[in-house]
Amino acid sequence: MNITIRSNITAFLDTDNIAGSDAKICQAARVSTLGSAAAESGEARGLLNYLMKNRHGSPFEHGQMSFLVEAPIFVAREFMRHRAGWSYNETSGRYRELEPVFYVPPEHRPLVQEGKAGEYQFTAGTEQQHEVVRWSHAGAYQWAWGAYQEMLEAGVAREIARNVLPVGTFTSFYATCNPRSLMHFLSLRTKYTHAKFPSFPQEEIEDVALAMEGAFSKAFPLTWEVWDRNGRIAP
Repeated sequence: MNITIRSNITAFLDTDNIAGSDAKICQAARVSTLGSAAAESGEARGLLNYLMKNRHGSPFEHGQMSFLVEAPIFVAREFMRHRAGWSYNETSGRYRELEPVFYVPPEHRPLVQEGKAGEYQFTAGTEQQHEVVRWSHAGAYQWAWGAYQEMLEAGVAREIARNVLPVGTFTSFYATCNPRSLMHFLSLRTKYTHAKFPSFPQEEIEDVALAMEGAFSKAFPLTWEVWDRNGRIAP
């Protein structure tokens, strides 16, 4: 019974579903003082920096990005704790048979957790610990997939059979957000020493966040720049 083991987690920007720009954010901000004349172009970087520094957040909601994320279920559940300004649609285990693709941490992933909650530090772990991780994951996944297939073959509904699949099973989902909600997500799911409020995310969701940040910095380069420069605090 073959299963696929995967260690990479991906987030792809849907380039057909990008709306707005740095200029559009500036127009949304200027309408409060200029009315319909806000549609005219003007200097952007200074205005965006002012908005970010003083936490005038609503103009940053005038934009949209959609990402297709492929990740283990435990990452998807962390993701969906972010609700304000986000929309999600995920693969359904009720309506289709799931794929036998499962997550195993890559060899470079630190394994040993130390410190207090919220400020954990991780160390690499021994070769024996890495070996235990690999064979324990693979063995559990093999058993779970076998049990899932056995129930399906017996005519059990997919929504019941999926109960035995672990949170390391890969899922796919679309996540759509505006720049403001994405900046809030990134402030919590990435770790940078220059952030005013350092965060300590789990490595797997940080991998997704970094991929999304790279796409954000290209789609809204000035917004990303002033956000990063002002301590990575969502306005």
